[in-house]
Amino acid sequence: MKLSFRWYGREDAIPLEYIRQIPGMRSVVTAVYDVKPGEVWPRESLAALKADCDSNGLVFDVVESIPVHEDIKLGRGNVDQLLEVYCENIRRCAEYGVKCVTYNFMPVFDWTRTQLDKKAADGSTSLVMYWEQMKGLDPLKDDIHLPGWDSSYTQQEVRELIAAYGELGEEGLWANLERFLKKVIPVAEECGVKMAIHPDDPPYPIFGLPRIITCEENLDRFLKLVDSPANCLCLCTGSLGCAASNDVVAMVRKYAAMGRIAFMHIRNVKIMEDGSFEERAHLSSCGSLDISEIVRALVENGFDGYVRPDHGRMIWGEEGKPGYGLYDRALGAAYINGLFEAWEKALKA
Repeated sequence: MKLSFRWYGREDAIPLEYIRQIPGMRSVVTAVYDVKPGEVWPRESLAALKADCDSNGLVFDVVESIPVHEDIKLGRGNVDQLLEVYCENIRRCAEYGVKCVTYNFMPVFDWTRTQLDKKAADGSTSLVMYWEQMKGLDPLKDDIHLPGWDSSYTQQEVRELIAAYGELGEEGLWANLERFLKKVIPVAEECGVKMAIHPDDPPYPIFGLPRIITCEENLDRFLKLVDSPANCLCLCTGSLGCAASNDVVAMVRKYAAMGRIAFMHIRNVKIMEDGSFEERAHLSSCGSLDISEIVRALVENGFDGYVRPDHGRMIWGEEGKPGYGLYDRALGAAYINGLFEAWEKALKA
């Protein structure tokens, strides 16, 4: 596996010189964050990212994400031009050594939480989603600003988008995803890039918005839309794992055996009785997921893709971007390293 770490560029509070000190760290996961969806990424921005990584002995070969414009998801407006721009961004990323591009097809919101700083008994804080805090919220009537929602949208624009997706429905979203894949996957194949779709987070409808990358049945359907080694999954254990109906270990084993996981986001969550969830430390005993068995499934199926410790808690007094502090993600990386080493040695024994 190729251990990686997400970095938000030169504006990130965590410098690359710290990231490179994490044992086994290889790749930097980043993007051009100052360009709006639907616009071409400047080559000089990509060159600067590569140069920064190179100077720190790290590899810039994973992009997370090239955002998919809402009009592509909705199948409206100047879709053909937007798809051409997306393909050009894939080509430009490949020019600078990128081998994996992560994206999502979630309507409006990349992820939804109700709180970013829930304090645990040990004093750490983390991201949570409590259904109790969602009760009575109606974005079509109320001014709502939940964590993870794109602040670039006005409240009226959010309402219009929710209405448009409600009219489109799941099957309409599937059709637009297929159109997207049939355009971009051939380009990815030509460029030697694997496209890795991120599951919906959480993997069930929020406020009536359609969600389709949610479960094994739907992942199977997705992979069959364009049956190509370049059409892959970014299998996020925390996103899929916050639905108790998903057997994450079995899913990892299945798709790793198929060679269709390009990128693993590894984190743990604790599912509550009412379906709410809390993000927890990576250790298996801290949450509802067996991280050791997840890694075992990867090792036993010869997984050689990218792995990163996903959202971490804020610990030891650290302040910064919720979920993306240094300390707990570094602990997660060390834990992941140890599990891979243990299972690889066990497999050889």
